[in-house]
Amino acid sequence: MEKRGSHPWRRGGGWRGRGGRTEAKEWRHEQNEEKQSRPNESVPRGTCMSMCPAREVREREAQRRLHRFEILAGTEGDRLPRADLSRTVKEYSRPAAGKDSTRPADLRPPPVLFKTVCFLINDIAASPTLQPWTEVYDFVFDRLRCIRQDMIIQRVSGSECVAVLERTVRFLLYASYHLCEEPLRLYDPRINETHLQESLSWLLDCYSSGGEHRNQEEFQALSLLYNLGSARALQCALDLPERMRASPAVSLALAVNRAHLERNPVRVIRLARRLDFLQSCALHRHLVACRRDLLLLYSHGHSSRNCRFPLQHLVRLMALEEDPVTKLCQAHGVAVNGEWVIFSKASYSEPPPGELQSTRSPELVDMKRGEATVSQVINGCA
Repeated sequence: MEKRGSHPWRRGGGWRGRGGRTEAKEWRHEQNEEKQSRPNESVPRGTCMSMCPAREVREREAQRRLHRFEILAGTEGDRLPRADLSRTVKEYSRPAAGKDSTRPADLRPPPVLFKTVCFLINDIAASPTLQPWTEVYDFVFDRLRCIRQDMIIQRVSGSECVAVLERTVRFLLYASYHLCEEPLRLYDPRINETHLQESLSWLLDCYSSGGEHRNQEEFQALSLLYNLGSARALQCALDLPERMRASPAVSLALAVNRAHLERNPVRVIRLARRLDFLQSCALHRHLVACRRDLLLLYSHGHSSRNCRFPLQHLVRLMALEEDPVTKLCQAHGVAVNGEWVIFSKASYSEPPPGELQSTRSPELVDMKRGEATVSQVINGCA
């Protein structure tokens, strides 16, 4: 499996990508150019009806490249463990010179791709027995990437493409929050962001191509919240039909975005309490900067030698426990004396870059999940 640290899209930019394009757009652009240069050549159509082509299964068995999730029970100790064909999934491989990636027998048609996505979500990502979840994430991440590769080669579009991309975006959003406290050697948030932005951008392109998509409002809102403050994301939302802009999800996301642009962190956090679980996962990565802005704002607005601000009130404003709030204040040079916070614009300071890591947020995120399972969250049933 490819190591995350050497990923070529690590410096990609979500809305930017390489040379102004995301990975999917780059690849689709190249495919379209090839099609124009060879107008009589048909688009490849997959004929592989299993989650992994037979040729790849044989190769990976012979090369001992099966993931432990794919090994047939009882053969783990064999010199060459065998593949459990009901659990083996085609792995991602880079397009290479001289390698034909368009062989129909190696490509899975859309129904098989969707079946594979459902297996990855319901049997792998949502499994209570497969641990650690960082390894589960690596496996699902790689296999979902290969599914997108198969879709691009076959130029899959419409509802079949949307069904796969919606679950991909939800999985990557959930992972971005669930793994936010993991060390970089186990989870790289920048790589996850790159693929999330690419999948989300592709999904919104599918929506804009026309047709009725019942989950479009959900993902338009998620795009706004994940890309909080992005002029492009905001413009995409403002270009939506009025009916969609007025929907509860998009309307609330627009209100959060407006509060952020107005540099009103108190209102951002207040509105964040109204978001559902997955929307909160999308917004979560912005909370560190939001709370920093709140401390900066209050350090100027309440800067007085005799001013004492109640710590418990700041705890409620930040939607954090008392201990994390105290540590956050100290990291920004804001003094905490017992039950009081002493703001001073002279003593406020920014911590070194990277010192404040994103952490889980029980009040603004975790509590909203309720009893929903991972499968329900990613399948949009929560």
